[in-house]
Amino acid sequence: MTNPKHVYELLLDYCDTDAVVDNVVIGLVWTLCQSQHGTGLAMSPHFSTRTLPWSGDLVGKPLKDLAAWILAWQPHQASVAMSAINSCLNNRPLPDSVALDNTAPHPNLAVFDYFLPQLQGKKVVVIGHYPNIEKYQDLMHLHVLEKQPVGDDLPDSACEFLLPQADWVFLTASSLVNKTFPRLAQLSTNAKTVLMGATTPWLPQLHEFGIDYLAGVEVIDPQALFHTVAQGGGVRIFNHGLRYRVAELTPQNSMTWLKQQIADCAAQRTELKTEMENWYATGNAKRFPKYQLLEQVSSRLARLDSSYKPLWDTYGNV
Repeated sequence: MTNPKHVYELLLDYCDTDAVVDNVVIGLVWTLCQSQHGTGLAMSPHFSTRTLPWSGDLVGKPLKDLAAWILAWQPHQASVAMSAINSCLNNRPLPDSVALDNTAPHPNLAVFDYFLPQLQGKKVVVIGHYPNIEKYQDLMHLHVLEKQPVGDDLPDSACEFLLPQADWVFLTASSLVNKTFPRLAQLSTNAKTVLMGATTPWLPQLHEFGIDYLAGVEVIDPQALFHTVAQGGGVRIFNHGLRYRVAELTPQNSMTWLKQQIADCAAQRTELKTEMENWYATGNAKRFPKYQLLEQVSSRLARLDSSYKPLWDTYGNV
């Protein structure tokens, strides 16, 4: 396995911002973060607690401080962090993707309906129990893995046995929050792998981890989404404020997406460098106030270039 922290370093690259937190809600099912960049979601932990030491103190804090909690092992901290990261990523251009219908009877299952023609008769493993997923049981060889199994679910430890043999793997993005993503992605390299759910980050480097598709969400009504989450909404978020989008991470699509991100990042770095030159040109002897931000942007640009180059070397002339 490559460095398991790498994916988290990539996620944190996108929180190189001076923005502060406008609002945080830890709902029964979803955790939501709002900032000037947008709205981000993550699945809430499956248990409640009365001892969070920071409740009531998060609004106004730097967004990047909350994002740094993604490396924490306390589940509520990690969920808040993922929602903060997604609030940053959701403000950036999405890749070429297909918007899915959110008016069907079970819009939370729209991703499975989209892929259904390719799944029939295949060995399909779904990480995480999606309400009503059992309706596909007779159409494919379906196994659902869950930390807290219900019905015919299998325990998550079955991943070591089932994922290497699967044709398709649908991997909940909550695995990023609970830190199981690196191992699950490694076990799924023989399968077509879909990273899915409202927690999914629109991260252009996810092809590096063997992810073939992103099935993330697009926020289309932030206010409706906020109220639905705050009022305990589970699957209702999928037709109250957002909808699924599916992006195939082919080499060409990934290169196009990365190229756009590289251009945006390079422009941001140029702007900061110009600010720094003007800062020192006016006689300031103190350190440029945005120097740390400049370093973070430069680091993100280097990682984007490192992700783009192998794709270009292999597929650039195809």
